[in-house]
Amino acid sequence: MAFAAFSELKALSAKLGSDPLLVQAAGGNTSIKHLGTMWIKASGTWLKDAATKDIFVPLHLRELQAALAAEDAACESCLDFVYQEQNKKNLRPSIETSVHGLMPQMVVLHVHCVNTIAWAIQADAAKQLESRLANFKWSFVPYARPGLELARAIKIAMKPGTDVLILGNHGLVVAAESVGDANKLLLSVVAALQRKPRTVKIPDFAKLTAVADGTSYVMPIDSRVHGFAMEKSVCKLASNNVYYPDHVVFLGAKVPQDFASGAPAIAFPSAGVLIHKDAKPAVEPMLACLSEVFLRLNTTDQLKPLAVNDVSRLLNWDAEKYRQTLSIR
Repeated sequence: MAFAAFSELKALSAKLGSDPLLVQAAGGNTSIKHLGTMWIKASGTWLKDAATKDIFVPLHLRELQAALAAEDAACESCLDFVYQEQNKKNLRPSIETSVHGLMPQMVVLHVHCVNTIAWAIQADAAKQLESRLANFKWSFVPYARPGLELARAIKIAMKPGTDVLILGNHGLVVAAESVGDANKLLLSVVAALQRKPRTVKIPDFAKLTAVADGTSYVMPIDSRVHGFAMEKSVCKLASNNVYYPDHVVFLGAKVPQDFASGAPAIAFPSAGVLIHKDAKPAVEPMLACLSEVFLRLNTTDQLKPLAVNDVSRLLNWDAEKYRQTLSIR
């Protein structure tokens, strides 16, 4: 399907997907509604590929919206609403399709903005955001697992006219009636939530090289990865807790500090981070995201990590297991 606004969305999606402060790896998703169809980014694909690859899935919009209104279990995966005859690559819709279906606006953008996450993981996030988002039509949605549970939480939290959602322990959603207006709104909200990152010391590359010798671990390419490990107290908080879904999906329940686990990455307090040589492409961007978030926090911030049960349910969720198996780039 080709129409002008869809081409605009693909171009914007690629731009957003290329900004690591907004989107990391296969995270984030965009959508557009047109003539009864909602086109949404496919699960496991990378937004930065939107201009060059076929990464959008078409869905029957009315059927999806009716199912969301009825809280139909089919909204968990949304596979039942796909126009299969137009889905030549047999892609699955994003696990956050329900979010896009609930927003009535034509264009919806969902990003994992590091500045937003730095607010959204705080225990009193909604209160702290009141003054910063006073000029927006926004709603705060307490954490819920993506899918039908998140749809229910949004319906409870969303007020008439809402075009900005802050998803607790998750990210940012904006919606508008054109691609250009959605982009302007996104940039305005991101600017309102800006937090200046702290500067940390340079990683101990000599130590990292020494401990990596003879192991299956290597130095990350992106130097931002090391950030969260450079302060011992921050390393402990960031490594031993989970604060948002994509961390669980691509990094697991924790970032260990020894080689015994065979984990995708290991953090060495005050030294830096090593990555397993066979780690999936998403691992390094997600570690960089972790650093970007934690370097924007203050020592006085009261954080709210995901509960153990929330982490377990993400790890054992079929939709996320599917997303982990993909290597679409």
